[in-house]
Amino acid sequence: MATADTSASTLMTIDDVAELLSCSTRHVRRLTDAGCMPGPVRLGRLLRWRDRTGDPVTGLRDWLAAGCPRCDRRAGR
Repeated sequence: MATADTSASTLMTIDDVAELLSCSTRHVRRLTDAGCMPGPVRLGRLLRWRDRTGDPVTGLRDWLAAGCPRCDRRAGR
């Protein structure tokens, strides 16, 4: 019997993220578009956020633990 790898980052839906942040799904999209939180992973048309990665720029819970720093990767911001 195979065991699940608990060290791998799990992917969260927008509903999961909104529940974690206690906000609406629309607000999650606004935060993501503004570069204020880690960006999602695109799987076709689906958006998923990484739960934990060890990096606050890519992992949602790591970002929360780091005090929610801006994650905007665009130059000039």
